[in-house]
Amino acid sequence: MPFTHRRRAFALPALIAVSALGLAACSSGSTPDESTSSGGETTDAMEPVELSFLVDNNETSVGVVTALTDAYTAAHPNVTFAIEERPGGGEGDNIVKTRLQTGEMTDLFFYNSGSLFQALAPTRTLLPIDDIANAGAIQDTFKAGVSADGTLYGVPAGTAMGGGVMYNIPLYEELGLDVPTSWDDFMANNQAILDSGKAAPVIQTFKDTWTSQLFVLGDFANVLAADSEWANKYTANEVKYADGAPAIDGFVHQQEVFEAGYLNKDFASATFVDGVRMVAQGEGAHYPMLSFALAEVIANSPDNVGDVGFFALPGDSADSPLTTWLAAGIYAPADTEHADVVKDFMSYVATPEACDVQTAAVGAQGPYFVDGCTLPDDVPQMVADMLPYFEANNTQPALEFLSPIKGPALEQITVEVGSGIRSAEDGAALYDEDVKKQAQQLGLEGW
Repeated sequence: MPFTHRRRAFALPALIAVSALGLAACSSGSTPDESTSSGGETTDAMEPVELSFLVDNNETSVGVVTALTDAYTAAHPNVTFAIEERPGGGEGDNIVKTRLQTGEMTDLFFYNSGSLFQALAPTRTLLPIDDIANAGAIQDTFKAGVSADGTLYGVPAGTAMGGGVMYNIPLYEELGLDVPTSWDDFMANNQAILDSGKAAPVIQTFKDTWTSQLFVLGDFANVLAADSEWANKYTANEVKYADGAPAIDGFVHQQEVFEAGYLNKDFASATFVDGVRMVAQGEGAHYPMLSFALAEVIANSPDNVGDVGFFALPGDSADSPLTTWLAAGIYAPADTEHADVVKDFMSYVATPEACDVQTAAVGAQGPYFVDGCTLPDDVPQMVADMLPYFEANNTQPALEFLSPIKGPALEQITVEVGSGIRSAEDGAALYDEDVKKQAQQLGLEGW
């Protein structure tokens, strides 16, 4: 599955491995028609229509949706959008599920791909979109994360993301630190930063509970590097996090960072926005986070974009791989009253033109999942740091793209482990119990 860069072509081999979700090797697909979407003539001839659109309140998500809808309206003036924001994290997940179940979902909504998508009961609640004109341009790796029973339900919004560590480059240069490739190296760097008194070694932002999960979720590439079949065995209930290494390591590392005193003093009350600002401006050295946070740097610390680098969350062995995420998806409920216009908009999203609109709005944050999309030559440092992992085939997918199982309480559990309230062992065992009900609801064998 090639991702075209104006200087390079690179791939996501780890994301196309055979898995519990049946990820298949990507084909080149058809080239989307940039002059029309799925039915521009039809939408242009229609009476004016306003589509409602639900999106989480993260600045990046809102920026992507606003840019795409504004561009579509510019080409189709009779179609306008009413954008509604919702919280992120578990609260937002519940809002999406509830509104779908009660028939109160907006005409379009922005949401995760992978296991959280599967939890929406898509065959019952979502609008199938296999027939949109540009479906063939959506790369197969992404399709696998937004399909159920062989039917496509979503189009990609945004890019592939890395789950790793944002770090402050000037601080590293001042202290003569090298980018760590193992957990021991990472902890040594943290100690050097603590000893210098110049910054908090590790930023955590537990006011936004979803941000607490990265030590566990971002470590999954290291789990797969140690046991390539772990995700399949996990789905079959043959292994658990509490069984020990390698799966429990993310919980253990999170506990170690807290116990070493490496966290910012306001870790319990700081927000995601605070965390990004702190690492960008040198108040903190490291922030475990998804690479989509680059848009927040661009929006609120534009003078510091070149000061923020990115590396894979280190594991116990050297040369740690990067855990990667599929882009989010744009979906529609099965009962939307404007299915034709909705499909036309979704077909537009699957074009190089729409990719360029997103890049202009929030910056290039990684490879796109639409054939023909390109990245600028002058990508920000965070993206430049991430691309070599793809080029060297040193990536692995996050668990949620290899297994439909993701318990809803993980973010609360990792807040407790990261705050010293609960041990790593207890947290892992509690999460193993948390996923059981979901696995049973999904009807998975062995549960």
